[in-house]
Amino acid sequence: MPSYPEVSPGFGMPLEDAMTTQRAVRRLRPDPVDDETLLHVLRLATKAPTGGNMQGWEFIAVRDPDVKHALARLNRMAWSVAKRVYRGRARGDVKAARMLEAVQWQADHFEDAPVIVVACLHGRPWPTRMGRTSYYGSIYPAVQNLLLAARSIGLGAALTTLPLWNTSLARRTLHLPRGVTPLAVVPLGWPMRGGYGPTTRRPLEEVLHLDHFGNRAYLRRSGASLDEEADPA
Repeated sequence: MPSYPEVSPGFGMPLEDAMTTQRAVRRLRPDPVDDETLLHVLRLATKAPTGGNMQGWEFIAVRDPDVKHALARLNRMAWSVAKRVYRGRARGDVKAARMLEAVQWQADHFEDAPVIVVACLHGRPWPTRMGRTSYYGSIYPAVQNLLLAARSIGLGAALTTLPLWNTSLARRTLHLPRGVTPLAVVPLGWPMRGGYGPTTRRPLEEVLHLDHFGNRAYLRRSGASLDEEADPA
């Protein structure tokens, strides 16, 4: 297995390179991820911003086989339902079909990942739309930091929430107190094959709207600046 001294230079990867080659890597080898590597990845995760700088996160690094098996059961229960929906949407779509194969592989081998990170937050979402937005916004920047850190050293990672479909069961599995809510799960491990590489995304011009939804100024006038679009004169 790669050791921390071997992979640590990768943490210096230029940010744009990491962002443009990051993808979900679900097929992981069972080879161990050493503590020094894991701790540095999670240390970078905690450099993310949080609402009010509260830093109310907790991270559970799961290595125990029994706990991994319990999370795997929860994951498979959720996937057995979700895959029916995704398969219908993916019919005739080759890329989507490949993605579903990878998700199915991950479900079948979930407990084989050498470490599974569960990102949690203290408290619960407030029963208001603004409260929920603020709450979830305090964990996902850290999860993205984790994913980018993993990508920089070639450590496979993929965000999922499937094992958390039943919060009470997930909390019981992880021995979480009632005041701590699990919100994201990231299996980590060295890729079996392929790993990271350039990603294909919808062109920005197709998803960018100027000032209000539906004003696809950039789609109509590719290459124009914001100032030019805002002032047609």
